[in-house]
Amino acid sequence: MSFTEPISITVGGVTTPLPRTSVDEDRSEYTSADGAIQLSASHQYGKDRARRMIRIDTSKFAPDPFRPSENREVSMSCYMVFDVPAAGGYTNAEALAVFQGLKTLLSASSDAMVVKLLGGES
Repeated sequence: MSFTEPISITVGGVTTPLPRTSVDEDRSEYTSADGAIQLSASHQYGKDRARRMIRIDTSKFAPDPFRPSENREVSMSCYMVFDVPAAGGYTNAEALAVFQGLKTLLSASSDAMVVKLLGGES
């Protein structure tokens, strides 16, 4: 099952529509018109665990640090994984509560924890 479209994401104050570009049994992809932003959602099922992931991949052109007069394509990814027991143990509501706790921690004080993480703190 795929997410309801349209999906859009705002990065750096710019909102970009992401139409669905691929769908499989356990994976869907949504890609910007220029291909610079891709959102994917996937599910993997093991014997004892189910892994649910949402991921954003972005790319842009930036000055080459060794040749500042030239630009090169660079990319980054950011994703979230829910790794839960395959059968029972956590309800969707319980897993959501864990996520909400993490989300609250990460977004507190102007995203201070994420700023520290990006700065190399642990």
